[in-house]
Order: sequence, then C-alpha cells, then structure tokens
Amino acid sequence: MKTSVQAGVAGLLACGTLVTVVLTTRDGGDSHTGVTYSAPSKGPYVALGDSYTAGPGITDPTGTPAGCDRSAGNYPALVAAELGVKAGDFRDMSCSGATTTDLTTSQSTDDGTNPPQLRAISSTTRLITIGIGGNDIGFSSMIKRCVAMGALYQMAGSGKYFAEDAPCERNYVKGDSDTVTKKIATAGTRLTRVLNEVKRRAPEARIYVVSYPALLPADSADCGRDMSLAPGDVTFLREKEQQLNTMLRQRSSEAGAGYVDTYAPSADHNACAAQATRWIEPLVPKSPAAPVHPNARGERGMADAVLRTIRSAL
Repeated sequence: MKTSVQAGVAGLLACGTLVTVVLTTRDGGDSHTGVTYSAPSKGPYVALGDSYTAGPGITDPTGTPAGCDRSAGNYPALVAAELGVKAGDFRDMSCSGATTTDLTTSQSTDDGTNPPQLRAISSTTRLITIGIGGNDIGFSSMIKRCVAMGALYQMAGSGKYFAEDAPCERNYVKGDSDTVTKKIATAGTRLTRVLNEVKRRAPEARIYVVSYPALLPADSADCGRDMSLAPGDVTFLREKEQQLNTMLRQRSSEAGAGYVDTYAPSADHNACAAQATRWIEPLVPKSPAAPVHPNARGERGMADAVLRTIRSAL
C-alpha cells in the first residue's frame, strides 16, 4: 500500500529561491522515505568528505581521481538526484582517506591526486554537505588494531570472551590519559576552521555536517563472530564513535551549520546486524562495500537522513 501527501511549501532560502517539498511514504522496511525536493533555481550542491561519503566498493569508481573510490550510489549522489540538482551543478569532492586537512590541501591517492575539496565551493554554491573527522582520529586503524588484538585474545582464551575484557582499549587509555579523546578535540578545532572557511567562500549556502552511522551494536557480546572484537573493545569503539559524533554536532552548531544524525536511524543496522538489514558491512563484506563501511543500503539511509534534515530546516 502506498500513500502520498503533496505539500507545496514556499520558503525563502538564503538565496531567496522557492522550494517545493513533496512527501511520499512507502511501506517496506528497506524502502527509503521517498522525500523529494525541487532544487533551488540557483542551488549548486557540493559534497565534501571521506570514505563514508565516497562509498567505496558499492559501484565501480566514478569521477576523478579514481583513487578516491567514489561510488555513483553514495549519499551525495542520491541526495542530488532527489533534489533534482542538474549534473553540472553537482560536485562530489569526497575522497577515501580524507582528513580535515585534505579539505584545504591536495590529497594523494593510489591512483591520482584529489585537489583541495573546498576548491569546488564558490559564492554561487547553495548546498554543502561535509562528512569528515574519522581519519583525523585514525578510527580505521583503531578498528584494525582492535580486531587483531581481539583475535589473539580470543585464541588465548580458548575462544571465550569476558565482558569486561578490552585488550585494545588499554593501548589508547592509560589512567587519565586518553589519546583518542585528545585527537577528537584536535579534529574539532580543525573542523571549526574549515566551517568558517566554507562560510566565507559560500556565504549563502546551507551547510550540513553529516555524522557517522552506527558501526557496532549496543550489546557488545553480539559482535565477536563478525568483527573478532573483545566485548569490552566493542564498547570502547562504540563510545569513541559517539564521542566523535558529539563533537561534530557541537562544532556544527557553534558555526551555525546544520547537523545530520545518521547514528540513530542506523543503530539496529550496524556491522553485526543481519546481512539483509545492515547498513555497514563487517570485516568480510557480503555485499558490495569496503570492510566496515556503508553498503548501498547504508548510503541510502544516510541520504534519507540528509533529506529529512533539509526538510525539517525548511
């Protein structure tokens, strides 16, 4: 069964253009919200970010350089399509491995160099999404290290874990010293500078910082088979991701930018959820995606979160 409600909403964007919002609800657990929008008449869209924005492995790489591993099915492409943004008005600058530094300087990849991502922004830009920060704190390397230690710990314990055990966490937290928390604070300072520069270059743009979706489950004991993590380290990594997202929310608010929460809608679709429902692939992907990265369902869910946030802002 399908129901639709069409509402013409006249609103003035910063550029003074008219926006029409069409809402369509669809039945089915995996179907997206069906929210569609007409693009502002003068509304170029620029997407900035790292691999969670680029969507590596979902489709063959698109755009240049090929080393950025952008997917034609990543959330910026889906958002642009829903908004009806013309091809010439959509620039996806996201690149796997990007940090906040790569937003303002060139980034070398295994196959080509990505120019500074902010170069795509101008005074005519009207929509900007930014998904960044995970590589600033070395989150991917943290996961790899914790997985390796978890596998060794599992072998040493004859395949048994204990909930309080977190062999990897002890490498990052010693007494009152928490190296990850310090890196998150440093990333926050860099993000503030980036957001200020984005606003300077595109003063009439709507800017949205996009958070990271839930990678790990709330029940730490549910992830040993798929991720080879000790339960205590599942808790540690989950809390650090939430801490990173909290920083993204706070810094975006302070800079007057919007914030897109992808964590809440993805909570039951983490890497340890069932293959048919998860948004994040585990260490050995069963669907096209990079390990511990969003699959096509995840990028669709992130796109829907962006569209919902845009809708609520209007």
